[in-house]
Amino acid sequence: MPLRKIPKILSPDLLHVLCSMGHGDEIVLADLHFPSSSVCRHGPKEIRADGLKASDLLKAIMEVFPLDQYEDQPAAVMQRVPSDEAKNLPVPIWDTYQQIVNASEGKTVKIEQVERFAFYERAKKAYAVVHTGENMQYANIILKKGCVFD
Repeated sequence: MPLRKIPKILSPDLLHVLCSMGHGDEIVLADLHFPSSSVCRHGPKEIRADGLKASDLLKAIMEVFPLDQYEDQPAAVMQRVPSDEAKNLPVPIWDTYQQIVNASEGKTVKIEQVERFAFYERAKKAYAVVHTGENMQYANIILKKGCVFD
C-alpha cells in the first residue's frame, strides 16, 4: 500500500537508505556511465534506478531529504575533465540540479565541483550510490544529509 506524500519514484530500497542515513552521511546519484558496481564492491550500498532521470530522482529525494545545513557546500558535482573545461563544454544538468536544490532548501545552495578521480574516491566512502539511467554528461551529484528540526 503506498504512503501519502512520498513520491512514487522513490523505491522502498531507496527510502530505506534515505531513512537509515545519519547526519553527514552522503549519497551519490550516479549517471549511467558511472562505475557504480565497482565503487560499491567494497563500500557503499548500491541502489539501482535504471531508466530514471537523475533530475527526476533528485527532485523526489529533495522532498524528503534535508541537506546538511552546517556545510557551506552540502552538494557536489563531478568537475569537467581538463579537455572539456578547455572547450567550455556546457553542462546543462548542473543548472537543473541547482534549481532543484535551491527550490527545496528555499535558498541558494552552493554546489562544490570535485575533480573526477577525487569524486570517485569520495563516492567510495558514501553511504549509498544510486545508479540512474541518466545519460547527460557530468550528471553525477553527491548530497550530504542534514538534520530535521520539526
